[in-house]
Amino acid sequence: MEKLSIDQIEEFLKDIDGWAYMDGAIWKSFKFQDFKDTFSIMTRIAFECEKQNHHPNWENVYNNLTIKLNTHDVGGITQNDFNLAKSIEKIVNNK
Repeated sequence: MEKLSIDQIEEFLKDIDGWAYMDGAIWKSFKFQDFKDTFSIMTRIAFECEKQNHHPNWENVYNNLTIKLNTHDVGGITQNDFNLAKSIEKIVNNK
């Protein structure tokens, strides 16, 4: 697992709508209908995280969810982060 360069990160970000790079992580905020809807999505994301053995830093306040991804083992962003971000997008968009 290799740490990606800033140029690689910026190129990969073009393929996932709304995600940004800041402070050593890729991140995105989502807004859902209510807490129940948000928690339901978080649960589905949690199962996918377990499947990929890659876990986000996330924060939930009522119907808002912010997800930050990085790979602690390499101290930066790897392909694993982008794979999980794409999986998260599929979950959110297929609710």
